[in-house]
This record gives sequence, structure tokens and C-alpha cells, in this order.
Amino acid sequence: MSAQLGIPPLVAKLLVQRGYKDKEAAETFLRGGEDRLHDPYLLKDMKEAVDRIRQAADNSEFIRIYGDYDADGVSSTSLLIHVFRELGYSFDYYIPHRALEGYGLNTGAIDLAAADGVRLIVTVDTGISAYEQVEYAKSLGIDIVVTDHHEPPERIPDAVAVVNPKREDCPYPFKGLAGVGVAFKLATALMGRPPMEWTDIVSLGTIADIMPLTDENRVLVRAGLARLQNTGNTGFRALSEACGIELDQVTSTTVAFGMAPRINAAGRLDHAKRAVELLTTGDYDEAIRAASSLDVLNKERQRIVDGIVKEAEQQWQGKRDAAQAAARPEPAVIVLAGEGWNVGVIGIVASKILERYYKPVIILGIDPDNGMCKGSARSIEGYDLHAALTECDELLDHYGGHQAAAGMSLHRDQLPAFEEKLGELAMEWMTEQDWIPKTAIDLVCSVGDASIHTIGQLALLEPFGAGNPSPRLLLQSAELSDYRTMGKDARHLKLSLRSGRASLDAVGFGLGELSNQLQAGLPVDLVGELSINEWNGQRKAQLHIHDLYFGGALARFPEREHFGQVYQLLRRKQRIPAKGIEAYLSGQCGWPEQMITVMLEVFLELGFIAVDGTHFVVAEAPQKRDLGTSQRYQEAKREAERLRSPYVPNEVMA
Repeated sequence: MSAQLGIPPLVAKLLVQRGYKDKEAAETFLRGGEDRLHDPYLLKDMKEAVDRIRQAADNSEFIRIYGDYDADGVSSTSLLIHVFRELGYSFDYYIPHRALEGYGLNTGAIDLAAADGVRLIVTVDTGISAYEQVEYAKSLGIDIVVTDHHEPPERIPDAVAVVNPKREDCPYPFKGLAGVGVAFKLATALMGRPPMEWTDIVSLGTIADIMPLTDENRVLVRAGLARLQNTGNTGFRALSEACGIELDQVTSTTVAFGMAPRINAAGRLDHAKRAVELLTTGDYDEAIRAASSLDVLNKERQRIVDGIVKEAEQQWQGKRDAAQAAARPEPAVIVLAGEGWNVGVIGIVASKILERYYKPVIILGIDPDNGMCKGSARSIEGYDLHAALTECDELLDHYGGHQAAAGMSLHRDQLPAFEEKLGELAMEWMTEQDWIPKTAIDLVCSVGDASIHTIGQLALLEPFGAGNPSPRLLLQSAELSDYRTMGKDARHLKLSLRSGRASLDAVGFGLGELSNQLQAGLPVDLVGELSINEWNGQRKAQLHIHDLYFGGALARFPEREHFGQVYQLLRRKQRIPAKGIEAYLSGQCGWPEQMITVMLEVFLELGFIAVDGTHFVVAEAPQKRDLGTSQRYQEAKREAERLRSPYVPNEVMA
């Protein structure tokens, strides 16, 4: 393949590992362009959607675009605004207020549409669950065309058209389109060509909604990023200024970390129309004002998130302590609710809590006046949120989403039953392996291989993101030549590595506390992603650390069988001198001495061993007790979980 496509062997190897095992598939992935886009009419109901919109245009009917308040919904709405302007339609747009109206179509908004003389509503990134709302609109003489990409319920709306690649009866070959991707296909059908001039907007929504960057999404995002580098969109130029992003160097990462959170901030804390105005205006002064206000909102969003995360973690710790006191396992699914929690940011809070504890998480804001809860959920592999919420249907007023993320509303009186049911489903569906976070490693390389030349080769696989992650490398036995902390409160870690004459810097965000366990000269194994660090005109390769193993101290936590292994070593001796016991046991089982100390503390707390003067003595007939009932075990496990989760999802990082 390397020879056939004229690509480095390293790139060919990665393509094969990622499933592109023949020349045609690999070439499409690497070089596929507009010609690789699928026919929009393969989407079920696309013809009906186009016919009704064109009929409205021919009859001078007033059309309303109805979008969602997240970055995908904003992008979808903005795209159709540009398209409808180009086609000369009579239209406006409407996005509900997240806090006042909630998600999706609502009867109040439909009443407003009727009063404004709207005869056709075209939804984007929403509508697939709006059966009753569509019926209500029809009773008022309003037709609805639904375009959406969320999981369809059993009963889909009886609309003029329902365009969603995830419909069971839809033959469309790619199911991973974002809401803005579906809107792009509608635009393609209406215009008779793919409107590639607006792929910058498509790339924003696709990246922000964490859609897989494969198939059509890869074509659209790659084209969109290229367009962003020389965009004529006034809003994007203003937004890049507010973010501090150099557009000529924009990547999927800078869109995810810089642009998307600010677009999302509008709908979270104010109204999403601010973001739509930014992406659709031609006035640069207006765009700068809008971008600056979004930047301010994003900073406020970060402050609010930090406060809720702190309260949520305290609440979760209370639940863990209560479970321990009752000698029962802690809840399998994290369900936390609080009055005054801003429902616009609870999804971010859920992501942060999941990253720390690696469990399915539901965060809910409670309205103290009526007791209604609005929640946002994030999940791990092995636990299907949409399926779980479907099983809890009788407890919920409303829900929607997919395997990894979902939203719901219910009364606070239902929360205990809701939490219990979700936990039961988790224990029924998930295996022991599902609870363990896993890091997929693409390549093993040396310090010398981790170079700018290698980064240049890997760049052929860009854009990186969901479905096509940046390659993760394992560096083995690199010598730690120097280390230091950096950032506020010494939160981050910077390492200098070497092997022979080769050297490499590595950065671990949130790993600063590991510095007191490091020692120059130790061998280090690291997993991370390569990037280029530019400083004072110099360009150097740098590794962003995901996990590391240094001098025997492991940033992970032993399983129960490892505790059992150490306990059996103690039982064989029965009585063993306390002096030097950590070194002895470490040599026998391979765990670092500091972890052996933790194990001994757990055994002492549970009564498995005791101290007799200068010796440890194994209890003859200890009471059977689960490791999870040990306070020291829980503390050590929490610390290991925290150290293992330095990274958070794109939106949260920003």
C-alpha cells in the first residue's frame, strides 16, 4: 500500500490498523473529495422535503427554520440561513431558549409561528421525537419538514418529511452525519450541487458534536478546515480573533477547543441567536461585538461549571460514604441533582465527573418551585444511555439522545427510583472489563522516532477527532533527564526525556502532583500524542502525556487479584519483620513500594493483618470483608482515578 499510494510505510501501517486494508478504501480516506459525497436523495423523504420547500418558495409562503441551541444546532441554522438567502426564500429562524423552553419543538413556539403567518417549519438538528408537536402544528395549518440526526423513537412524527439517516427504513450509506451534515444534504438537494462554500460552518457543527471524522464527515471537515484558513465568513474571522486562533493554522483541535465552546456558551447562558448572528452577519463591527460577548460568556460558563463540579463531587462523596457505612457497593451509575444548578452547563459537568470516576453520569438541575428536574447524561462504553432511558420510560416526562449522551426531564420524587433502575441495568448489562478505562496504543516508538519528521507523516491522516483519533504512541524505557512543574498551583508536569543523543519534551496536564515521586535518571514509559511546540521561532516535537509509568510508580490502581497476590505472600510467612517489608513484597510482585504501603494499610484496617511489635502478623481467621469497605482503599483508588484522568473532552478543556 505504501508503494501503491506513495505514502510513508508508517502511514500505511496506521491505515491498515484502522480498517483501510485495500488501496481504494485507503485512497478515499486520504484523498477523497467532493466526488465522494453521497447522493442526498438516498436519504428517505428527501424528495418530499425538497418538493414542499420549493412549493413554499413558489407560493411565497413564509418559512421558519427551527434549530437547536448547541453548536451543531447553531451551525445547522446558520447554514440554512445562508442557503435560503441565496435561493431568495421568504424566511426567518427560531431557536428555543434552553432554560425557558427546553429542547426541541414546543407548542408555544408553534403558536408564535402561527401568529406570524408561518406556513412551513423546517427543523434542523431536532424534531425526531416531536410527534405530538407536529400534530399540533398540523392542526394550526402549519406543515413541518424534520431534519435531524438523533436516535429515532419507536413512533416518528407524521410530518411532510422526516429526513434522518438513522431511520431504520433509510438506506443512506453513512449514518454518522451531524445535524449540520443532514442540513448540508438538504441544501445540496435544494441547490442541485454541494454548497462547499459553507463547509466551514459544517466543520464547526460536526466537530463540536463529536461526530466520527470518517466517510462524508471527513470530506466535509477537511474541506471546511481548508476554507477556514482563508475564510470570507466575517463571523469566523471575528471569532478567531476572540479565541486567539491563527486561522491559517486552524485544525480540528483548535475548532474543538477554541471556537465550539464559545458558540455553545451562547445557548448555555444566554440565547443561541447571538451565535447565529455571528455566523450569518456581514458586518465586521457587529461580528467583533458578538464574538467578544461570546468570549465573556464562555469565561462565565467556566466559572459556573467549576462551582457545580465542586458541589457535585461533594454530593457523590456523600453517596460513597453512605454506601460504605451500610457495607454495600457504591452506586453503579452516578446520579446527582441540585437546586440552582444551571441546566445550560450540566452536560459539561457530567463529562468532567465521568472523566474522573469512569462511570455513567447523570447531572440534573432541580427547579425548586415545581420540583421538575432537567438532566444531562454522559456514558462509557458498554452502557447505552438511550436504551437505559427507554427502560425508565415510566419515570420520565421526556428523554432523548444516543448511546453516549442524552437528556431527560422528570420530577424530583422519581429520582430515587430512577437512580436504582439505572444502577440495576448497569449491573445487568456490563461486564467487569467494561468498568476499566482503556487506552488504545497505535505505535511503539523510541525518543529518536518522536520527531517533527514523524509528525509530518502522521499529519497525512488529519483531520483528527472522533472515529479518527490522533495516533497514540508508547515510548518505552526513556530516560528521565529532568522534570519540573508549571502553571497555577504547579498543576502541570513537564518532563525532559532522552535516549542516547535523542531528546524530547513531554507535558502532562493535571499531573503536577506526580513530581514528588520522580527522580532524574529513572526509566519512564509514556503513552501520548505528538505535537509541535513553537517558541521563539523554534519548532520542536513534544509529547502530550496520557499515561505514564516511572521507576516502578504506576499511575493506575491494582485490581483485587493484585491485593490477593500480596496477601497470599504475607500468609505464607505468617509473621514477617516490618522493616524492609515493602521492598521485599515489591520485589516479589512487581508493585512499587508506595503501593505496597497502601495495601498494608488496607489489610490493617480490615483486620487481615496486625502489628506485633516489630512484625506484621497475619490473622488466623479474619472476618470476610470486601476491599471496598476500607476507607484507605477508597481514598487510594480515588487518588489513582484522579491521576489517571488528566484529560477531559474537547468542550470542557476550553
